[in-house]
Amino acid sequence: QVHLTQSGGGSVQAGDSLRLSCEASGRHFRRDYILAWFREAPGQDREFVARIGGSAGSILYGGSVKGRFTISRDNAKNTAYLQMNNLKPEDTANYLCAAGSDQEWTYWGHGTQVTVAS
Repeated sequence: QVHLTQSGGGSVQAGDSLRLSCEASGRHFRRDYILAWFREAPGQDREFVARIGGSAGSILYGGSVKGRFTISRDNAKNTAYLQMNNLKPEDTANYLCAAGSDQEWTYWGHGTQVTVAS
């Protein structure tokens, strides 16, 4: 079993920054798992935000966040981070972390709400 515990998020003004964390635990967690962030806004499909490979390489971003968001991971802490800068109202969503592979996201966090006011 693998548990992904999320923290961070909240309500901010446009232009502000936030950092989300996703800590993995459980004996089945593997450090070669890709860690990723997705987001869900009301009435919209789940959107890919960013992913990072097991060795902290192979980073990809969704087009709407490239240049503003930075994904990183600390393998000693089994934790992934999403630094979000210059937040916009359209970034308002429930953010979910995931672990697995690009073909199958096996494990999911519980989600954390980010609300950006204009």
